[in-house]
Amino acid sequence: MKILHILKTAPDETVEKLCECLSKSNEASVISLYEGHVDWPGLVDEIFLHEKVICWW
Repeated sequence: MKILHILKTAPDETVEKLCECLSKSNEASVISLYEGHVDWPGLVDEIFLHEKVICWW
């Protein structure tokens, strides 16, 4: 399963561990919205390329 993690803020230790556990034995990608310029059309494309999308506040 392809999983996309979208991070709105810098992840704390708990979020990092949860992402790691959820991504185990799956293909996973991470997009950080807090690191400056966001390619919004590219983000929409990535959402449709993945089977599961998890947004982290």
